Amino acid sequence: MAEVAIVQKTLLRRIWGEATAALDRSRRLGWVDALVFIGLAGILYGVFDLAGEWRRELHPVADIDLSLTELPRYTFYSLSRGLLAYVLSLAFTLAYGYWAAKDHVAERVLVPLLDILQSIPVLGFMPGLVLALVALFPRSNVGLELTAILMIFTGQAWNMTFSFYHSLRSVPLDQREVATVYRFTWWQRFRWVELPFSTMGLVWNSMMSMAGGWFFLMINEAFQLGDKDFRLQGLGSYMSVAVQQERYDAMLAAIFAMVVMIVSLDQLIWRPVVVWAQKFRVDEGGYQEAMSSWFLNWLRHSRLLDALTGLLRRVFFSAPVASESRLPEEPVHSAPETPAKQEDATRSKHAVPAWAPWISLLFFLALLGSLAYGAWALITRLLLDVSSEDWLRIGLSALVTLGRVLLATVVGTLWAVPAGLAIGLSPRLSRVLQPVVQVVASFPAPMLFPLVLLATKHAGISLEWSSILLMLLGTQWYILFNVIAGSQAIPADLREAARSYRTGVWQRFWVLYLPAIFPYLVTGWVTAAGGAWNASIVAEYVTSPGGEPAQQAHGLGAEISAAAAATPEANIPVMAASILVMSAVVVLFNRTVWRRCYELAEKRFSLNK
Repeated sequence: MAEVAIVQKTLLRRIWGEATAALDRSRRLGWVDALVFIGLAGILYGVFDLAGEWRRELHPVADIDLSLTELPRYTFYSLSRGLLAYVLSLAFTLAYGYWAAKDHVAERVLVPLLDILQSIPVLGFMPGLVLALVALFPRSNVGLELTAILMIFTGQAWNMTFSFYHSLRSVPLDQREVATVYRFTWWQRFRWVELPFSTMGLVWNSMMSMAGGWFFLMINEAFQLGDKDFRLQGLGSYMSVAVQQERYDAMLAAIFAMVVMIVSLDQLIWRPVVVWAQKFRVDEGGYQEAMSSWFLNWLRHSRLLDALTGLLRRVFFSAPVASESRLPEEPVHSAPETPAKQEDATRSKHAVPAWAPWISLLFFLALLGSLAYGAWALITRLLLDVSSEDWLRIGLSALVTLGRVLLATVVGTLWAVPAGLAIGLSPRLSRVLQPVVQVVASFPAPMLFPLVLLATKHAGISLEWSSILLMLLGTQWYILFNVIAGSQAIPADLREAARSYRTGVWQRFWVLYLPAIFPYLVTGWVTAAGGAWNASIVAEYVTSPGGEPAQQAHGLGAEISAAAAATPEANIPVMAASILVMSAVVVLFNRTVWRRCYELAEKRFSLNK
C-alpha cells in the first residue's frame, strides 16, 4: 500500500508540474482560445444534461413537445446518440476487421457473418434488444438509450468494417517488407503501416456511416412493436410525431435542425478529418492541389488546445514503454530470401504475440458456440411455427426484393461513379460539394417518402416500382462515398502521366480511373446492396399520416414490416423467417458475385500489388 501511495503522489506531482508548465507556455491566449474554452464548456454541460436524460424515469410513452424551444435539446440528444454509436462502431471495426484479416481460419466465419449482420434490417435487431434492455433497466431510460445507440450502430458499423478489412488485405507489398525487415511488432505494424494505409477509406466510410445511422432515426427513437410504443426524446421522435399530427411547421423546423446539425458536423469534424487524412495518401509524387479546412486552421492556432494535447501526451505517453515503440536504428540484415519467406519467418516472432492465436481460438470457439445456440433457439422457438405457405410466400418475396436491390444498385452506380470522380479528383469541388453531399446523404430519406409517393402517384407509378426509387434514396450514397475515396487515392503521378500523353476523357476513364477505383467501387456495391435490403423494410411498406392504411408492395421488406406492425401482437415467427431468408439470399449473392468481384479487384486492378 505504501508503494501505491508513493506512485500516486509521484503521478499527481508530475501532472501538476506539467499543467503548470503548459499554462506558463499559454499565457498569451487569443480569441480562438476563448472559442475553444466556450466549446469545451458547452460539451461538458451537454454531457451532464445527457446524463440526466439517461437517469430520467422510464415512461410508457415519452412526451414529445413540438415547440421550437425544445428542438435544440432534441437535436443534441440525437447527435449524442449518433456520436456514441460511431465510437462503438469504430471500436468494432478495428477489432473485427483486424481479426478477420489476420486469422485465416476465423475469416471463413467472420466475413460471411458480417454479410449476414449487414443484411439484417433494423427491425430484426430491435424487438429483442428493446425487450431485453428495458427489462434489464426497468426504472430508467438507460435501456431505451442503449437500444437506440445499438440500433444506430447497426446502421454504421458494417461498411466501415468491410472497408477496413479489405484495406488490411491490400497493404502494399513494399510496406509489408519494410515492417518485416525492421522486425515490427504487431502493434508497430498496425500503428505505422496498416492503420495509416486504411485511413483514407475508413474516413470516407465513417462519413457514410454517420449518414446511414440517420436513415432509420425515426424508427430508432420512435419504435413501435405491436401495440407497444417505445419512444425517446430526440429529433427522430420529433419528426415522427410531426408527421403523425400533420404539423407541417414542425416538419420544416425538424428539417432545418437536421440540416444545421449535418453541416456543423461536416465543417467541425469531417472536413478537418478529411484534410488531416491526406497525409496518409499512398503516392509516389506529382503535383496535387492541397485541401484545407478553416476550422482545422483555427485549432492549429489555439495555444490552449496545444497545451492540453501536449499535457495529455506527456502524462500518458511518456512512460518508458513509449521508448519501445521507436523504430530500430538499423534494419535487420539476413540471408537473401524472397519477401514472402522473410515475412513468414518473422511473423510468428515479431508480427503476432505468442498469446494471440490462443485468444483468437478462444473467441472463435465462443462465437461458434453462440451461433450454434442461437440457431437452435431460432429453430425450436420460432421457425417451427411458420407454415409451408408462409415459407413459399417469403421465398417469392425474396426474389422480388432481390430484383429491386439490383436495379437500385445499377441506377445508383450510373450516376455516382461520374459524380464521385468529379468530386474526388477536384479539391475545389470537394470543398464546395462535400457539405452538400453530407446533408443530402445524411438526411433521413423516409421523411421524403410522402413527397416521392405523391409525385409517383400522380405519374401513375405504383409502389411496386416506386419502391426502387425509395431504396435508391438511401443506398446510392454508399457508392458515391466509396468512389470519392477511391478517386482521392489515385496517385498524382499517374494522373499527370495521363495528362502528359493527352489521353481523352473516355480513354482515361477506362484505362486509369475505373481500374483505380474498382476495389472501392466493389465495397460500395456490397454496402449499397446491404443498405438496399435494409431500406426495403421502409420502401416496400410505407405508413401514411393521419391513421390511413399503410401502402404495401410485394417483397421481403414488406413481409418484415407487416409482421412487426401486426396488432395486438407482432408476428415474430414470420418476421424471424423473413429475416433468415433475407440473410441467406444476401450471403449467397455475396459469396457467388461480390466475392469474385473482390478477387478481381485484388488480382488485376489493385495499384498496390
